[in-house]
Amino acid sequence: MTAQEVADILKQRFPVAVADAAVEGPHPCVAVTPEAWHEVAVFLRDDPRLAMNMLRCISGVDRHPEPQIDVVYELIAMRAPGGAARQEPRPPASAELWQNGGTIAIRVRLPRDNPRVRSVADVWPAADWLERETFDLLGVTFDGHPDPRRILCPDDWIGHPLRKDYEFPKEYQGIPAAAAPESDSSRVTK
Repeated sequence: MTAQEVADILKQRFPVAVADAAVEGPHPCVAVTPEAWHEVAVFLRDDPRLAMNMLRCISGVDRHPEPQIDVVYELIAMRAPGGAARQEPRPPASAELWQNGGTIAIRVRLPRDNPRVRSVADVWPAADWLERETFDLLGVTFDGHPDPRRILCPDDWIGHPLRKDYEFPKEYQGIPAAAAPESDSSRVTK
């Protein structure tokens, strides 16, 4: 299925929720409103025409100085030879038999000052750790997440290091931060 076909199905089923679609080029993407995202996610997984049964990745994009953060979900429809969508929970012994039945990215744009969206860990279990990483590094809250803890930074870390306006601490628990690297112009060559 082409990205345009996926976008058309989503626009028909969710005319208010699909904010935009940019399906030309190497990274086709459909923008979905945060309020409708969970319902759209379930539809993407369960509709037999789409069968987006694999969440490959979640990426967070800080759009600073714009007041938004994007959460981008990369989805794949993995199909068995003959076109049937994969239904069993474990991969077969010969994983190369599975074919890519189509891919799409879904972008959910959130307000930067309080980025919140419903978790899709109940739809795609891989979202569990991917959402935790996006929370930890960008501060996006995933409502209903089964384990909303930091995953990379210590629990007492202040801030979210991948935000463009993040100020790196001068020390952490009494340990000084590494000095900034010297610029090329200040180096002396011998």
